[in-house]
Amino acid sequence: MTPTVAAVLVLAVGTYAFRLVGPLLHGRVELPARVQELLSTAAVVLLVALLATGALTQAHGFAGWARPLGVLVGGVLAWRRAPFVMVVLGAAAVTALLRAAGMA
Repeated sequence: MTPTVAAVLVLAVGTYAFRLVGPLLHGRVELPARVQELLSTAAVVLLVALLATGALTQAHGFAGWARPLGVLVGGVLAWRRAPFVMVVLGAAAVTALLRAAGMA
C-alpha cells in the first residue's frame, strides 16, 4: 500500500468517524454559549477566506479585476436580497463585460 493510498484511507475513516460522532453526541454534550458563538464566527471567517482566494487568485497569481468586481456585484445583489438567479447572472454579466472590454 502506497503512502498516498494509506493517507486517503485514514482521512476517509476520520471523516466518517467525525460525521458519525455528531449525531451520536447530540444532546449529550453541551457547549458553552461563548464557544458556540466562536464556532459560528469561525465558519463565517472560513467562508470569507475561501471566497477571497477564489475571487482574487488564479494559477498562483492575481486573477485580474474582472472576477473580483463580478464577485462584488454578486455580493451586493445578494446583500440587497435579489433572487439567486439574478445574483449569479449579475455577477457573470459584469465579469463577462469587463473581460470583453479587455479588463481581464
